[in-house]
Amino acid sequence: MTESSSQAARRTTYRHGALKPALIEAGLRLARAGGPDAIVLREAARQAGVAPNAAYTYFADRNALVDAVATAALAQMATMMAAELDDLTPSADPAMAALQRFRGVGIGYLRFARTEPGLFRTAFTTGRNATAVGVPDAAGPTGRSGIELLGDALDEMVAAGNLPAERRPGAEYLVWSAVHGMAFLAIDGPLRTLPDDQLDAMGQRMLDMIGRGI
Repeated sequence: MTESSSQAARRTTYRHGALKPALIEAGLRLARAGGPDAIVLREAARQAGVAPNAAYTYFADRNALVDAVATAALAQMATMMAAELDDLTPSADPAMAALQRFRGVGIGYLRFARTEPGLFRTAFTTGRNATAVGVPDAAGPTGRSGIELLGDALDEMVAAGNLPAERRPGAEYLVWSAVHGMAFLAIDGPLRTLPDDQLDAMGQRMLDMIGRGI
């Protein structure tokens, strides 16, 4: 009996060592639809076109796949944050330009949470790679993770005179806590019922407040 062309393609891909990224891609699809609880190793293997036992070549158990998918979700978040920065029209004033980039990082973070809630929840489900400093697989096209992009923006604020140098150490974790809190309120809390334009305005106002007060 002749196997279908799709089966042949899947087996060829597997023989060439592309099964691990295929399993992660399948995990991302599952997470996008249902968050971290939807990631099932057997289902990811089915979507990749291999027997469940083949998945264990790369992932010891479900938790290992969830970790890999969480890291990939962090990379997608960093990609959206970087895209937000790319869309900015920078001010000629260095201080204002630094604030624009700071806000852009935060807006990209909030946008990812609201447009990809399943991936956002998954990104922080384990906590092991959440800071993603020096984790290449969690970086976007710039080679910087989300927390590193925030750190870069804060460094620019110091250079531009927006942020006193003595208040810079650890500032990214204070900002992250505030923005992350709003993100979860918007997708899983009482803010989830608000219209998009109101959430956009609230996000901008919160980032303006942080930028002035940090």
